[in-house]
Amino acid sequence: MITRETNAKGPRIMAQVYYDDDANLDVLKGKTVAIIGYGIQGRCQALNLRDSKCDVVVAELEGTPNWQQARDDGWQPISAAEAAEQGNIIQILTQDDVQPKVYRAEIEAHLEEGDAMLFSHGFNIHFHQIIPPENIDVFMVAPKGPGSLVRDQFEKGQGVPGLLAVHQDYTGQAKELGLAYAKGIGCTRAGVLETTFEEETETDLFGEQVVLCGGVSALITAAFETLVEAGYQPESAYFECCHELKLIMDMIYEVGISGMRKRVSDTAEYGDMTRGPRVINESVKDEMQRILKEIQSGEFAREWILENQAGRPKYHQLYEQGKRHQIEEVGAKLRDMMPWM
Repeated sequence: MITRETNAKGPRIMAQVYYDDDANLDVLKGKTVAIIGYGIQGRCQALNLRDSKCDVVVAELEGTPNWQQARDDGWQPISAAEAAEQGNIIQILTQDDVQPKVYRAEIEAHLEEGDAMLFSHGFNIHFHQIIPPENIDVFMVAPKGPGSLVRDQFEKGQGVPGLLAVHQDYTGQAKELGLAYAKGIGCTRAGVLETTFEEETETDLFGEQVVLCGGVSALITAAFETLVEAGYQPESAYFECCHELKLIMDMIYEVGISGMRKRVSDTAEYGDMTRGPRVINESVKDEMQRILKEIQSGEFAREWILENQAGRPKYHQLYEQGKRHQIEEVGAKLRDMMPWM
């Protein structure tokens, strides 16, 4: 275990990091892990746990593609209620908006004193959409990678880093259970960082909204529109503002921002350092801070919950609007020219 100083708010150094030697798989002996939802994460976590000799049951809706995938993988998928009844550790890996319904309808009634509920994202606990009984453990193990990567790295004898958080420690063993689970899916091979449900949820939402999904897609679209409106060919605009982004992100992913700058031309590097801050300037950072406050206050969560309750009218409108944008038409045509994709 590596220990570094942390602060509740304000600038952070780093969290505690745990590795294989800090986790004991024997903690899971005699316990059954119920995986609710056999999607991207559910599949990889269930398979990794099975390969780690853990006792696992899988729940999925009969007749769905995920149900068939579970059968193809050698499971006998059952209902969420049956899995919750059989399981001592219930891992809920359905979509965020589905989790509260599944919990109330099929899981809550089967929780017994000393059981544990496990999550890989803290949204429903942090924003009180799921309120577990006080006599169970509640913790989180969140791999920081897609399920396919978690599985691939596990099979190679490696692992994907993960996050560990304890929300409720009724038995006094919640952290040990979390570390054992993290070891079972391979995360402790790479390192597991200790955090809180609050921090994981709020930083995850913030990253999605201002960088990974919202910020990047809006930046790409605005740059594309700027070039097209200035009279340049849409195809050229797509290549320069969208297609080549993967090349840059691959370098940042592997060697960081400074490493990327040393791998592009000096012209590109100078333009990066002098013009980038004019695009992402203080006004943009001010807006980021407003978005963060909306997340921290629960305003975004309330908006998204109400959007789901209303049948997602704004969601569907914005999705269709984006799908019809010129950048999507041009991109589809150009991607057809690239058989390696």
